[in-house]
Formats: sequence, C-alpha cells, structure tokens
Amino acid sequence: MLQDTIKTQLKAYLADLAHPVVLEASLDSSPKSREMHELLHEVAALSDRVQVSEQGEATRRPSFVIRRDGAKTGVTFAAIPMGHEFTSFVLALLQAGGHPPKFTDDQIAQIRALPGHYNFETYVSLSCQNCPDVVQALNAMSVINPNIHNVTIDGGLFQDEVTARNIMSVPQVYLNGELFDTGRMDITQILARLDANAPKRAAEQLRNVAPFDVLIIGSGPAGASAAIYAARKGLRTGLVGERFGGQVMDTEGIENFISVKETEGPKLAAALEAHVRQYDVEIIPAQRAAELFPAVKPGGLHGVALESGAILHSRTVILATGAHWRHLGVPGEEEYRNRGVAYCPHCDGPFYKGKRVAVAGGGNSGVEAAIDLAGIVAHVTLLQRGSHLKADKVLQDKLHSLPNVTVLTEALTTRVEGNGRNVTGLTYRGGDGADHHVDLEGVFVQIGLLPNTDWLKGTVRLNDFGEIVVDDHGATSVPGVFAAGDATTTPYKQIVIAIGDGAKAALSAFDYLIRVPVAEEKRVPA
Repeated sequence: MLQDTIKTQLKAYLADLAHPVVLEASLDSSPKSREMHELLHEVAALSDRVQVSEQGEATRRPSFVIRRDGAKTGVTFAAIPMGHEFTSFVLALLQAGGHPPKFTDDQIAQIRALPGHYNFETYVSLSCQNCPDVVQALNAMSVINPNIHNVTIDGGLFQDEVTARNIMSVPQVYLNGELFDTGRMDITQILARLDANAPKRAAEQLRNVAPFDVLIIGSGPAGASAAIYAARKGLRTGLVGERFGGQVMDTEGIENFISVKETEGPKLAAALEAHVRQYDVEIIPAQRAAELFPAVKPGGLHGVALESGAILHSRTVILATGAHWRHLGVPGEEEYRNRGVAYCPHCDGPFYKGKRVAVAGGGNSGVEAAIDLAGIVAHVTLLQRGSHLKADKVLQDKLHSLPNVTVLTEALTTRVEGNGRNVTGLTYRGGDGADHHVDLEGVFVQIGLLPNTDWLKGTVRLNDFGEIVVDDHGATSVPGVFAAGDATTTPYKQIVIAIGDGAKAALSAFDYLIRVPVAEEKRVPA
C-alpha cells in the first residue's frame, strides 16, 4: 500500500519514538476495513515500538486509535489517512510516541489549562488541502490534554453521517455534538475560540512592545519577502498576520513559481514561514489590523490598531494584506454557504459526486475548477458573465473537450435557489435579457479577488477597486507607508510578483529611513 520510499522515510521517523505506540483498530468485513488493516500492519512492521490491536470497540468502522501503550485515550481516525491526511497520521504517531508538538510554551500551557471536556469530530475529505491544519492542531491538543479528544472522519467513508449532518464543505468541526466551525483554522484560532480571555491576554502582551523600524501587515508571500529583506538590513522588524501564506494556503497546485517545478500551496507557505523565522523578525500571529494612524509628520511614528485592542508603532509600515475571494453578492449565496455554495473545488468537490453543479467564473480559476469537478460530478455548467471565457487557451481547449460540461456566456448569476436546507438551483440573466433557471445541487464561486483594504479607507489612497495606489517604489500616498502584493494596484496578481513587490517595499522603506530624520516620537494612546 505504501511506496518503498515512503516506508524508508517513515521507518526513520519511527526510530525516534520514545514510547511504544498501539494502533487499536475497530474493523468489520468491508473492503475499506481490509484496506485499513493492510495500512496499519505495514506501518507496524517498520518499528518494534508500534503494534496493532484489532480489539477496538468503536461504533464507527473502520476506524483506529493511536495511543501510547498503557494510555486509555488517543488520537482517532475514522479514515484511511492517505492523501493530504497522511502527514496528519505520521504526526499523530510521533506525538503519541513522545515527540513534542511544534507549539509555543504559552500555547501548551493554555491547552493544559482548558477547563472541561472537549469531544471534537472533524469531517474531512482526503483531497482537501485545508483540512490537515485543523486535524493536526486538534490531534496535538488531544495528546497534550487528556480531556480533549478528536476523531477525524473521512466524509467519503461515512456518507450516512455526512447526509444526516448536511455536510457539504470541509473541514467541518463539531464540538460536543454541536457545530464548532467550518474552514481552515490553526492552533491560535482554535484556542481563541475555546479560551474567551485569549484576545485580551494577547493585547496585554503587546501593550509595551517597543516601536519598530518596519512593521509589516500581512504574512503572505509579499509580507514574508518584505520581512526577510527588512531584517537583512538590520532593521527592527515586526510582522502581523492571521496565518502564514495567506491565499497561498488555499492553492492546490503551483507550477509557475520560478525554479520550483511544482509544489502545493501549504508547502510553499511552510517554506515562507521557515525562511522568515531564520531572521530576527518579531512575528505577531493570529492578529488582524483594524485601523492605521499615520504619523503626524515624516519621520514620526505610525500607529496600527489591532482588532484585539493592541496598538503597535513603527517608523515605517508595509501593507501586504492580500485579497480574498470575491462573492457573487446575490440572494441565496450567504444563506446556502457550505450547504451547496462553495469556494474550494479541491476541498469540497468530493461531496458532489454524481451531482449537478455550476461554476461561476470564466477565468483561469473558474475553468480549472470546472475541469476538476467534471471528473467527479455528473454535470458542470460554467457561467461567464461576459461574451467569452478569459482563461488560457490550453485550459479552454481542455474544458471544451469534456462531454459533461456546458459553457454559458453572457450569463449573469442573479440568485442561488434552495429548499431551506440545500441548494436546488441557480437563476441567471442571459444575453437576451431574460431570466433562466438551472437545476443543480452545488454552486462553486470562482470570480476573482477583492483586496483586504476596507480598514484603510480614509487613510491611504485607494482606487475604485479598493486597491492601494502605489508608485514604482511601492510608496503609498502617506509618507513612510508602503504597500506590496495583491492589495495594491500592481498588475497581475501572482505569487512571484507579490514576492518581488515585498522585497521592493522593504528596500524602499530602508531608503526612507536613512534619508528622513527621526521626528519626536509620539505614540497613539491605547
């Protein structure tokens, strides 16, 4: 089942187990149980510290628990953890065997101090690149705190549960039987949900942070690049971001990042973070900027207020806040979000197997989504509001070769229809000016991006699309404030361009700092 190269790597990892580990399986006579049996025994054969027990009593079958020998609880997979979840499986093995999770000391203490009992159920699909972050965080928490338990459930393996809970988007997490959240979350975001005092403590910790030379808002490719270039100049550098990688984390395959033939978004995001952490950069994670207070005069201190209530100060600021998926903005979209309206075909496509779906958007993202979905669903209707598709010709040729795809141009989506529970159809206005209806069970929205700049209105100059207006040095309309990446007027929203933009903004900030005298420091009052 496992390739020889993977077995060799896994055997090396398992050599580091400090404690014996038991893989306790609950199986039946189904083909999937036989498949799980094969996987677990292959893994156990790689280390004398791993053994398999088939005496599990779980009601979900097939499933298995990874637990330290002698322990009563462990990490549970109601899944055959291949695909994107194989790394989650390996990490759970190592952590159950004594390998410490990569959490900060504060995070570990916070996890141990959580009161009460937490029973998480995390529904995933094995093709979902967003799911492992959630699974790995919850699994590690359950290793640290015995009152926390997480079971990872492959939605494709337990269709009855998926149907009963009306799950049409992953990752979807239940806590003690109630919906906890949907979508990608990291450990900081999960703890903020569980610990009501976490934001207040975070703000307190930031209250007395000394002013920076360069403060970067955003930790995507542009922000990471700016941080590295600023730190290499010896500048006191701060980096504020909700999650490393930004949109990159939601990107399945990347094949146009120069010098890297192909990679995946989460892998590139992890590489960006690792590179930044090699330098003296003060990283302020899981924070969102709320307001910018420009310096009163050049050389003075700018203030950036965070949603947590903290205010940071810096002589220069680099805005690298990126963008987010544009929504249709039509009736029914929000009502049926995650109940038939989706934004990630890779994550949620498997839940529409054999169904009829639509893709809104005729650019590269929309056409790629339609091609991917055509291999899973019964039929795809692609709607493009303009007179022609905007995707690359090679993608259009592939799309038109597929027998279960219908392309509608001059088709403006006006309403998502539903029955109160799920999506049942879509209404669009055609080139003839009339409304037309399509019966379907899912709508995938792929109509471009909007810059994350609402919080900047009234401070820096924005264009009609909300993009930050920058000159050829990345300077904004406010002296000492620079911007980079997808949030700006720089054309062509590409990873490689954002990285170059970030470097340019950092070099421009350095040039500003060495040329503009330091003005009297004046902090924005907290």
